[in-house]
Amino acid sequence: MGEAGPSRTVKQKSKRSSKSKNGVHSSKLRKVSEAKTIEALEQAASQFEPPPDLKAFADLPISDYTKRGLKKAYFTEMTDIQAKSLPVSLKGKDVLGSARTGSGKTLAFLVPVLEMLYRKKWGPQDGLGALIISPTRELAVQIFDVLRSIGGYHSFSAGLVIGGKNLKDESERLSRMNILVATPGRLLQHMDQTIGFDCDNLQTLVLDEADRILDMGFHRTLTALLSHLPKSRQTLLFSATQTDSVASLARLSLTDPVAIGVAESSASLVTPASLQQHYVVTALDQKLSLLWSFLKSHLQNKTLVFLSSCKQVRFVFETFRRMHPGVPLLHLHGKQKQTTRLATFQRFTGMQKAVLFATDVAARGLDFPAIDWVVQVDAPEDAETYVHRVGRTARYESAGRALLFLVPSEEEGMKAVLEKNGLKVEKIKIRASKTQNIENQLQNLAFQDPEIKYLGQRTFVSYLRSIHLQKDKSIFKVDELPVERFAESLGLPGMPKIKFLSKELAKKKKNASHAVALAESNAAREARVSEGEESDASSSSAGSENDSSEASDEEDTGNQPSAKDEDKANRVRTKYDRMFERKNQNILSEHYTKLIEHAGGSDEEDDFITLKRADHELPGDPSALSESENISKRKQRMAVSKKAIAKYGPKGSKLVFDDEGGAHEIYEMKAPEEVFGEGSAAVKAAGKVFVEGERGRMKEADVKDKEEARDKKREKKRKRKEREREEMGYDADGGGGMVATLEPVDEDDGYVSPEFDLPSESEDEAPPAKRSKASTNQVRKRDAGATTLEEEEELALQLLRSRR
Repeated sequence: MGEAGPSRTVKQKSKRSSKSKNGVHSSKLRKVSEAKTIEALEQAASQFEPPPDLKAFADLPISDYTKRGLKKAYFTEMTDIQAKSLPVSLKGKDVLGSARTGSGKTLAFLVPVLEMLYRKKWGPQDGLGALIISPTRELAVQIFDVLRSIGGYHSFSAGLVIGGKNLKDESERLSRMNILVATPGRLLQHMDQTIGFDCDNLQTLVLDEADRILDMGFHRTLTALLSHLPKSRQTLLFSATQTDSVASLARLSLTDPVAIGVAESSASLVTPASLQQHYVVTALDQKLSLLWSFLKSHLQNKTLVFLSSCKQVRFVFETFRRMHPGVPLLHLHGKQKQTTRLATFQRFTGMQKAVLFATDVAARGLDFPAIDWVVQVDAPEDAETYVHRVGRTARYESAGRALLFLVPSEEEGMKAVLEKNGLKVEKIKIRASKTQNIENQLQNLAFQDPEIKYLGQRTFVSYLRSIHLQKDKSIFKVDELPVERFAESLGLPGMPKIKFLSKELAKKKKNASHAVALAESNAAREARVSEGEESDASSSSAGSENDSSEASDEEDTGNQPSAKDEDKANRVRTKYDRMFERKNQNILSEHYTKLIEHAGGSDEEDDFITLKRADHELPGDPSALSESENISKRKQRMAVSKKAIAKYGPKGSKLVFDDEGGAHEIYEMKAPEEVFGEGSAAVKAAGKVFVEGERGRMKEADVKDKEEARDKKREKKRKRKEREREEMGYDADGGGGMVATLEPVDEDDGYVSPEFDLPSESEDEAPPAKRSKASTNQVRKRDAGATTLEEEEELALQLLRSRR
C-alpha cells in the first residue's frame, strides 16, 4: 500500500504532462496551419485572375471567417462594383472606385479591410490598422453596422467615432481600436486633443463618398490628415460621382491607383435602369399644396422628401403633423442632436409606410430599404446631388420612382444640366382638380401658434438665401421668384424683410443709374463730336489765318519754363498743398484762394502775421450759411440714422393685420357698406330711428333728474330752516315768539321767504339805504348768538327799520 501511493502519483503526473504536451503541440499545430492558410491566401490573392462570370463571394480568395460572416448577413452574390474592385483591392493595390449609388460600395471596401488585417495577424497590441472616413454620421453608423454583421467571426476591435457623443469616453477606447469608422470633424478633434492617438501603423485608409467630404469643406482637413499618415499604406477611394476635386484628392492620396468604373461615370452620371424619373413645373407658392396632395394620394407608400434647408424641414414637418395627413411623419436634418438623428434613421428604416422630410444629409450613401418615392421639393444644386438623392430608391434589384418639383424659372436650366450629364427626366402634369390648396390651413396655424409663424418666417428667409447662394445662376434666379406670394403661401401675414435682397435691389438700382448716366454722357460726347465736325469745315479758313500768330507765340513762350514754374517744381510740397490743389474740391479751392488773395496787399501794419479768413459762402448765395446748412456730412448721416430716428423722429402707430394680410389701424372704424353690404341703407334708417328714440328718452330723463334735484334742494333748505329756528328758540305754536330771517327769493326752486305786512310811512318807498355801522354791529351780535328773547326782538326791529 505504501509503495502503491508513490507509483500512482507518478502515473498521474505523467498523464498531466502528456496532456500539457498535447495542448502545446495542438496550439503549435494550429498556429502552423493558420500561418500556412494565411500564406496560401496571400499567394492566391496575388495570383487571382477573376473569371468573366465571377458572382459569388465564395469564389474569392478570402478567409473562412469573412465568408461565414457574409453568409450570415445574407450576402452571397456580388454586385458589379464588388466583382470588379475586390480582386484588385485584395492584392493590396490602391483603388479609385466610382459606381452609381446603391451598388454596394460598402462591401467593396469592408471585405479588403478585414482580409488585409487578418493576413497580417493584426492584434490589440498593434494599434490602429484601418481607418474609414465617412462624410455624415448616419452613413458612418450604417458602415459600422455592416462591419459588425460581416466581421463577427474575426477577433478585431472596431470603434465608431462621430460627433454628438462624449469625447472623453471615445478617447479612452480609441487606443484599443483596430478598425475605426469616423467622420472628418470628430477625427480631426481626436488628432488634436487625444493623447496617444497613433496612426503610424495604419495599413488601410478608406475614403467613402469622397466628393461629399470635399463638398462639405473638409478638403484642408483631409490634406492635413494625409500628411500625418504613413506613406506605405493601401488607400481605397469610393464615390458615386467623379469631380475635379476628387481627382485632385486622388492624386494626393493614391499611389498608382486602379480605376474601377471611372470611365463610364466620367462621360455621364448613371442611375439605375429600374428608376422612373419625372419632374413637374409648379409655381413657388403652390409647392406645399402640391406636396400635401401628393402625400394624401400615396398614403400606402414609403416616401423620402428632400428640402433645401433645416428650417424648411422643421416647418413642413410641424405644419403637416398638425394637419394629420394619415401617414407617419418623420424629419431628419443636421441641426438635430445625434441621439435624435440615429433614432429617426433607425425608426424610418424599420417602417413600411412613412414619410421622411430631410435635407441633403440623407442624400449620400444611406440605405433605406424599400423606398417607393423620392420627392425633391427644392431643386438640387447640381446633377451629382440629383443622382445621390434619387439613389435612395431603386437600390440593388428593386424598383423606384422619383419626382422633382421645379418652378418656371428653373425648368430650362435644370433640364439642360441633366441632359448634359446623360440623365433623362420626363415631364408630367398634375391635374388641378386633384390638388388641394392648404394656404388657408397654414394661415390658421400661423395665427394660432406663434412658433409656426416664426418657423414660416425663418423658412422664407432660408429658402431665398439658399437660392441666392447657389453657384449656377442659369438655374437659380432669385429675382424672378414671386416672393410675396411665397410668403402668403407659408401662412405669413406679410413678407419678412431680407437684408441681402434689399442690398441686391439697391445694387441693381445703383448699377442702372450708372448705366443711364454713362449712356447720357456718351450721347452728349457724340453730340459734341458731331457738332465739332460740322464746325471744322466752317472754321478751317479762320484757323489757317491764326496758325501763324499761334506759332509765333509758341516760339516766344511755349518751351521756356517760367521762374514761377521752376520755383514751384523745386520747393517741397506738403500734404496740405496736395489737398488744396485737388480740382474736385471746389469749396476748399475757393477758400484757399480767398486766404491767399490779399496776402500781400494789406494796408494795416498789424496784419503782418495775422491772416484774415474770408466768410464761407456758397457760390451764388450772398448770405452766410445757416447753422443747419453748415453741418458736416457725417452729422447729417447720423441725424438720419435708425437710432436718431427712433429717438427723435415721429412715433409710429400700431397696426393690426387682417386675414388677407392687409395692415389697419388698431381702432379703425369700418363703413356700414363694408360691414352690412347691400343692407347698409336699412341699417342707417334703423340707426336714425334708434338715435331719435334715445334722444327723446334722454330728454325725459333730464326733466326727471332736474325735478329730483329741486326736491332734494327744497328738502335740504327746509331742514336747515328748521334747525335754525330750533337754535333761535322758535315755537311752532307761537308761544315762544318769532324771529324773522330774511332770505332771498329763489325763483329756480320756487321757495319764497316769509313776508311781513308792516305799515309804511309813504307809498313811494325809497331804495333801501346802506346799513349803518350800528346795524352792522347788531348783525354781528346776532351772528355771534343772542342770549335773551328781548335782545332778539330788539335786533329784529332794528333790522326792519334799517330796511325801511
